[in-house]
Amino acid sequence: MTLELLDWTIIGPAFVAGLIVLSTHVPLGHEVLKRGIIFIDLAIAQIAGLGVIAAHSMNWDQDGIEVQIAAVSAALIAAVGLHWTEKRWASNQEPLIGILFILAATGGILLLAGNPHGSEHLKELLVGQILWSTWTSLLPIAALYVGLLVIWFTTRERGGPLAFYLIFAVAVTASVQIVGIYLVFASLIIPALATQHLQHGRRLTVGYAIGAVSYFVGIALSAILDFPTGAIIVWTMALVALAAGFLKPGAVPKRGS
Repeated sequence: MTLELLDWTIIGPAFVAGLIVLSTHVPLGHEVLKRGIIFIDLAIAQIAGLGVIAAHSMNWDQDGIEVQIAAVSAALIAAVGLHWTEKRWASNQEPLIGILFILAATGGILLLAGNPHGSEHLKELLVGQILWSTWTSLLPIAALYVGLLVIWFTTRERGGPLAFYLIFAVAVTASVQIVGIYLVFASLIIPALATQHLQHGRRLTVGYAIGAVSYFVGIALSAILDFPTGAIIVWTMALVALAAGFLKPGAVPKRGS
């Protein structure tokens, strides 16, 4: 990528894709931190990715509805399973999530072992293809996320853990195919962690701002420096969140202290 890619026809859809992902991931990230299940996003994202890989291994159309069904079905099954384990072995939930992640990750490697393009598929799963986003491809995802946000903000107090797991699974399944596993994790955890000291309303606002600045700057730097887009956005988000942390009240020591 070069300077010529600083073009709204490319940067625009990619940036909006990031905003769409953030719309659900910032509030869900706060819930992940609240529940203390930090790596659930990695596990669910990897399971969704495993569904995509399984569909590809059966030579299903990459852009067909079958692939989406396979991905969301795998994620929902994992979500229901994790809800079940949370009720029975709550103290072991985090290690169980870790085991699920590593099984899904190695399962994907095994399914791609005989595929000559296996390494390429794995890279796409990890770092995503955000620069390939188009306005048309974003419309169904935006509509899906509007529905998820309405359900989340109207039922989160009474929906219970199962509602969270199911909404989380669907949101992550959609986002992992756009931005990849690394950015799914970063978009969920970094803004939430950087704003956990704030009150609820400000927490969401500042979290969205951190994410939006990070996506825009990361995409621009990727074009200018010819770096992988997903990876540089993760680093940008970490630095922006760190800077935001220093700006919080009491973060800068007073003179003479």
